[in-house]
Amino acid sequence: MGMQKQEAWRRNLAVLWLGTFIAGMGFSEIMPFLSLYVDDLGTFTKGQLTMYSGVTYAVTFLVIAIVSPVWGRLADRKGRKLMLLRSSLGMAVVIGAMGFVTNVWQLIGLRFLQGLFAGYIPNASALVAAETPRKQSGRALGVLTTGYVSGNLIGPVLGGILAQVFTIRWTFVLTGILLLIVFALSATMVHEHFQPVTRDQQAQRGSVLKAFQNPKLILVLLTSTMIIQMGNNSITPIISLYVRQLMHGVGPVTVVAGIIAALPGISTLLSAPKLGEYGDRRGTQRVLIFGYVFAVLMYFPQGFITSVWLLGVFRFMIGISDGALFPVVQTMLTKNSPQELTGTVFSWNQSFQALGSMLGSLLGGLIANWFNYSGVFTFTALTLLLNFLLLWWLVPEIRHWRQRA
Repeated sequence: MGMQKQEAWRRNLAVLWLGTFIAGMGFSEIMPFLSLYVDDLGTFTKGQLTMYSGVTYAVTFLVIAIVSPVWGRLADRKGRKLMLLRSSLGMAVVIGAMGFVTNVWQLIGLRFLQGLFAGYIPNASALVAAETPRKQSGRALGVLTTGYVSGNLIGPVLGGILAQVFTIRWTFVLTGILLLIVFALSATMVHEHFQPVTRDQQAQRGSVLKAFQNPKLILVLLTSTMIIQMGNNSITPIISLYVRQLMHGVGPVTVVAGIIAALPGISTLLSAPKLGEYGDRRGTQRVLIFGYVFAVLMYFPQGFITSVWLLGVFRFMIGISDGALFPVVQTMLTKNSPQELTGTVFSWNQSFQALGSMLGSLLGGLIANWFNYSGVFTFTALTLLLNFLLLWWLVPEIRHWRQRA
């Protein structure tokens, strides 16, 4: 039996790695040129374009933020595998349909539905966390993260190339087909030994926060997830427009925008395991401090450059700070949460990440409208600086990193 269980969790990890890779790719493939697609759907001024782009991005994340906890509770009652199937099939249909819209409001409506069906990645994380032996769970979750991050990485480049070779519309259809493959793999090859939590048990828990030893720390960490993601996403709606401006509208804009959107992912992939290992050895707090300081220093100059190459260099550097910040916050959340609340905490973390994406997209669009593109980068640097000061003030463990190391 033990042997079978060994096999089962390894197979789950392999299939879900592929699933999160394709889901990450499907999600990010359309990101770099969504604002160029919006531009194709009507005649807009520069101000209208940045605002519509911001709303088109933000609406998905608004819905994810609201429905994630609901799906999280349902996953604890009905199982994570069911949630994986719901998500992959729903997203396949909705993203495929985006290739056939005729105006910006239809696109916004479908982006709204996309938010309803999201949740493949946190459910895959929760399933792997629950099914893997505790001793191996850190490593397994680390491996799973590389699936999502690699997909996120390749997505924009592949999307940019597909948009250049075929059309933007075809890219949506192809992404839908890929997600159907994920649905088929998840349905046939993922196995879950599931013990449902009944509605009564969920009600008996009362306020979930009471189950945590240090609820303040959990809330501060979730807020940090939101702010880090807000920084990442304030740039997303304008990146292809900023690249187009830096290239003076000449050359393969979607391909370059795709590459620049992917660069932070490459450096996250390279740096996260090394920084995680360093954190285990010398103290997680050191990695956290480095991540924030480095991010602030790398965001400031991005608004004042005139070369698309320099933008690429700085975006690559941002990925190193992401490689420090996201895993550290997740590790701190996992270590400070009871095991039976893994699903709940992962769904909260997704909610806060989605709120960050939504606020980032909307504020990015607004600030680009008021202060031009350069203001967005300055705003992001200042927000991260504030977040770091908040952590320093509210989480004493971070201040004592010298003694702990």
